[in-house]
Amino acid sequence: MRQYSSDIAFTPAVKDIQTDKGSRPSYARMELGGSWETTVTPELEAFMSDLDMFYLGTTNAEGQPYIQYRGGSPGFLRKVDEKTLGFADFGGNRQYITLGNLSENPKAFIFLMDYARSRRIKLWGTARVVENDPALVDRLRDASYPGKVERSILFEIEAWDVNCPQHIHKRFPQKQVAPIIEQLQAKIAELETKLMALDSDRKVS
Repeated sequence: MRQYSSDIAFTPAVKDIQTDKGSRPSYARMELGGSWETTVTPELEAFMSDLDMFYLGTTNAEGQPYIQYRGGSPGFLRKVDEKTLGFADFGGNRQYITLGNLSENPKAFIFLMDYARSRRIKLWGTARVVENDPALVDRLRDASYPGKVERSILFEIEAWDVNCPQHIHKRFPQKQVAPIIEQLQAKIAELETKLMALDSDRKVS
């Protein structure tokens, strides 16, 4: 039984290194102040609602880690209940590494990245694959997204933490950039038309 929710990551070995490096006192104060969140809060829901991707980490029985990119419509990672997130699993390259890992080791990790706002959230927990549950698929799927849903994956949260924004390079999703590019292209076309008209006037005169 963990004393603090953050102990899922702050193992005795980690705490020893924190002590050696001088950061243990600040993290000890964090633990006494309530440690990390363990449920789906409004803050977490709001964070997920804008994201169209995340990274899912799993490990096989031998301890070999694997990280997979997951993408979909904004907000496709959804709250199922106070402790559980879920998402529709789309067809891919059919390697099934994540499914194989979860079949022998349920421990999993989700890394949420908001590159545009330089924010990130780390979630520790367990995950399981749910096959042949049309009701759950309908709850998690987005009819407007073209990906073929093959199953659902549920992630039960044990702890999560907001990470610092340091060293996050800003990147913007296509849906945000495309309208700006269209406006700039329209302005360029307008200016080119005006230049052509001015050039024609000079030739006539």
